[in-house]
Amino acid sequence: MKLLENKTAIITGASRGIGRAIAKLFANHGANIAFTSLKRDDNIVSLEKELSALGVKAVGYVSDASDFEDSSSLAEKVMNDFGSIDVLVNNAGITKDNLLMRMSEDDFNAVMKVNLNSVFNLTKACLRPMLKQRSGSIINMSSVVGVKGNAGQSNYSASKAAINGFTKSTALELGSRNIRCNSIAPGFIETEMTSALGKDKIDEWAQSIPLKRNGSANDVANVSLFLASDMSSYVTGQVINVCGGMLT
Repeated sequence: MKLLENKTAIITGASRGIGRAIAKLFANHGANIAFTSLKRDDNIVSLEKELSALGVKAVGYVSDASDFEDSSSLAEKVMNDFGSIDVLVNNAGITKDNLLMRMSEDDFNAVMKVNLNSVFNLTKACLRPMLKQRSGSIINMSSVVGVKGNAGQSNYSASKAAINGFTKSTALELGSRNIRCNSIAPGFIETEMTSALGKDKIDEWAQSIPLKRNGSANDVANVSLFLASDMSSYVTGQVINVCGGMLT
């Protein structure tokens, strides 16, 4: 059974990692995919081809989710190209880690702008079509560090904690229109970004997790599919930890 047949999903920051895994799983379940990246490169082209081969419509857009006007323009283009916006996955994000005493104002502001402003920008841009059709699922990518904090990541933790508050408030505002909003808080997920830490460090992390393994991008994608589909029709305003028990 295809859980997202004929639905249209916007996924930001989808050219690699978690976003790419979500795009592929959604397409496998029948969703048409509009995804974004900051530049048109081989990753965008290859993902377009991969998704199209699954029999769905797939378009990669060059768009900066942290820019309000760019986000509004993206929503308009997707409506023109696809005819609806049923699911929004706010996945774009960056890190600029450092101890607070060494963190610059620019690094703090940059992380807040990309991680938090992007969620506001795209959610607001997609509200009109969702309100008109009286349905929609908004999925915001948070992090376990937005729940428990982490040394050296005060900017990142603050941005992710703020996303959780935004999610809960948005769920309260939009529930009467059958628009749901939830956050996913991944733990240690192995991606291209984390591979730079080296195998020893990655294995060390795994041993500190109750399930004794690190997560994969597909682990996050599976929860995203649940939240995007009608299987979660009575779930809104939640922060779902996908962390192997780190926060248990």
